[in-house]
Amino acid sequence: MTDQAALLSSPLARGPGALPRQRQLIQRLKQAILAGQLPAGGKLPASRVLADELDISRNTVLIAYEQLTAEGYVIADRQGTRVAPLSATAASAAKQAARQAAEPPPPPEAPAFRTATRLSRIVSTRAPNDGSLPLTPGTPALTQFPINAWRRAQDRALQAAPAATLGYGPPVGEPALREAIAQYLRVSRGVRCDASRIVITEGAQGALALCVQLLTNPGDTAWLEEPGYRGAKSAFHAGDLNVVAMRVDADGVAIRDEDWRTRPPRLIQTTPTHQYPTGAVLSLARRLDLLERARRAGAWIIEDDYDSEFRHQGEPIAAMQGLLPDAPVLYVGTFSKTMFPALRLGFLVLPQAIAEPAMPSISEMLRGGHRLEQLTMAAFIDNGQFSRHLGRMRRLYRDRQAALREALAQHLGVDHEVLGGHSGLHLTVRLPPDIPDRAIVEQARQLGMNPNALSSFAITPQPQDNGLVIGYGNTSADRFPALVRQLGRLAVTLRR
Repeated sequence: MTDQAALLSSPLARGPGALPRQRQLIQRLKQAILAGQLPAGGKLPASRVLADELDISRNTVLIAYEQLTAEGYVIADRQGTRVAPLSATAASAAKQAARQAAEPPPPPEAPAFRTATRLSRIVSTRAPNDGSLPLTPGTPALTQFPINAWRRAQDRALQAAPAATLGYGPPVGEPALREAIAQYLRVSRGVRCDASRIVITEGAQGALALCVQLLTNPGDTAWLEEPGYRGAKSAFHAGDLNVVAMRVDADGVAIRDEDWRTRPPRLIQTTPTHQYPTGAVLSLARRLDLLERARRAGAWIIEDDYDSEFRHQGEPIAAMQGLLPDAPVLYVGTFSKTMFPALRLGFLVLPQAIAEPAMPSISEMLRGGHRLEQLTMAAFIDNGQFSRHLGRMRRLYRDRQAALREALAQHLGVDHEVLGGHSGLHLTVRLPPDIPDRAIVEQARQLGMNPNALSSFAITPQPQDNGLVIGYGNTSADRFPALVRQLGRLAVTLRR
């Protein structure tokens, strides 16, 4: 019996664990064609003949032949089913693959596939962590979210346009949500805007990436707060920008005259209302100076107002964007802190000078989506649920911050300085240089806690960047004494 005859007449596997016979036959014929056992131009048996040889149904053979024809292994015409010709290169590669499958040689060295050079600059400074663990910075009180009110708003959005919500939406966002955000920002944050200047983005990170795309070219200089938001650093490096770190003190980002002369920026990222992660508030004098200097230098300021809604003492601090009628500021906001992170809805308010000329390009760069979530969020704002939810959360976070401050004072047990003012969802605790913050964080995660190391937010950490960023948004107040005592014990144990 020839090899070809044996190939076509050998029984297919049966019984438990065996592949379906149709798939077995397809694989057998593919391998035989690639190995050259069934040569190009060779005619395959008629479907009825092969079915009898293998004791299978003719339909099984017909389906296998149809699949092989669709994938280009065989050609079916009036003369029957024949093996398709392969190019010399393809035939050689197929035979080599078949030989290697029979007797695999030692694996070759992995080829040096090249990636973009910018990837070497986007280095993670955070360890994988579970955001549900206590003391996680930036995580809101998800158990307190009014899920039933959200579900009702979602149902209304679906009922209003059940089919439309399943399709692509406007690239810059749903008009209803853009109008709701514009009205909210004018009243609560003092932002100068209308709906035509607002773009809905994939969270604040999407807004930062869009700013880089709209306003910079590779090699441009961007200023970043130090220590500062890691997402901004990633967005700037992804845009091949020259990132320059600007130190932060008690009055916010501190920019020297020399910096404007020697390394003028194209973009400046700042969190003026509640600096992340130190909590400093950018002073009015520095705000006005930054606006005027940026205008003269032709630079744009990205104002990241990520958790401005949660100020626990006094009146909310107005946005820097609203200080001047034509401020060179792109205002970035997000619902990740006020609502829930999985919503992934952020927004960008463009300056009037670039809103109209940039919108056609933005519409080409973005694709509309998350329509149901956007329409639900618009309804949630319009029916007053958003304001009521913020009021409840302000009271809750104010009480939790006070409880955390008290626990730190009573139970941490080592010298420390509490930063962060009276806003937001976290406090930053500066520690002496001989208590390694990253070692504490690593050990804390093993104990089921998730603070962050202050030094991990700095590009070039300094001794004053040693400390812990402790979230209180997702942790009930009665847990703070025990958790802080654990952190204190770790600090004493790990002290050098």
